[in-house]
Amino acid sequence: MDRRPRRWAALVAAAAALVLGVSACSSGTASGGSSGSGGSVKGKSLRVGAVFLDSQGFYGGVKAGFKSAASASGAKLKLIESNPGDDASKEASFVSTLVSSRVDALIISASSQTGSVPAIRSAAKAGIPVICYNTCIDQADLTKYVSAYVQGDPVAFGRNTGEAAARYFLKAGITHPKIAVVNCEFVQVCTQRRQGFEEALKAKVPGYQLVSNQAGTTEDKSVSVATNQMQAHPDLDAFYGESGGATYGAYKAIQSANKAGKVVVFGSDMTTDIAKALADGKVIKSITDISGKVTGKLAWEQVQRVLQGDHSLGKTVDDPITGYTADDKPAVQQWLTAHADGLP
Repeated sequence: MDRRPRRWAALVAAAAALVLGVSACSSGTASGGSSGSGGSVKGKSLRVGAVFLDSQGFYGGVKAGFKSAASASGAKLKLIESNPGDDASKEASFVSTLVSSRVDALIISASSQTGSVPAIRSAAKAGIPVICYNTCIDQADLTKYVSAYVQGDPVAFGRNTGEAAARYFLKAGITHPKIAVVNCEFVQVCTQRRQGFEEALKAKVPGYQLVSNQAGTTEDKSVSVATNQMQAHPDLDAFYGESGGATYGAYKAIQSANKAGKVVVFGSDMTTDIAKALADGKVIKSITDISGKVTGKLAWEQVQRVLQGDHSLGKTVDDPITGYTADDKPAVQQWLTAHADGLP
């Protein structure tokens, strides 16, 4: 029997397998998806995974800003999203699904500086570019696995709030204010916010005292936490809310306890409800904010950069920080007008 046709068929099959293997390897080293070979994203269909840390309004703004910027670039975006809260195991499960489905990119506000490393590493090793925003992993791993980190300096963020608090206390003649913190310190950026807050107070109101520091990131939790803090410290002067939920929960607790005008709030992360309370000015005296919409836009710009062929890692992107006070009502009203859709 003549075996030449079989040998030829085997050679063709082997060559085809080699081509497929090379193609698979090359697609796994850059973008993870079919659209990451460089060039414009205009007209391309892109599947991007999105991890939102929780359900607070900031993340709605991030989503809106990201989708709007993608649309403006001409990309056809499908966003595959999840909100695992601060649960690193749920986060890892969702990222695993994204890796299996070979999304083109991943944007993530990491639940843990250390606990989120395995999930982010798995995405990066699968060739899926990872863009952190708001929170991320430790610096050493960030430079190995993360394409870019969109972040407003958390220490400067807290310092802005501390300076506003110091001005209020000095104007009111309160030299030894007692302050309770409602925190979100399961992520490092919130610990850094408090660091900046205290730096500013130490410089201008050195007699201040933090009498309590308890976790209460979401509004429902922070109301009960702030209520308990006021009961334990009836001479409390103020709250520092490290997140939007912490801020508004403290505000509601003060209202419920009929202590408006006696206890005030210096807070973080603007929302429509917070802006209205700030405009009223009786309880919330200042807010330091990073726009969710701007954050989403900046995150898209980094996704676009990578998909267009720039695969450098560890880039830091500054997210602008803005301070608002109850004394500047026109600025607060301008924010409300600009965010009439309710998204921060």
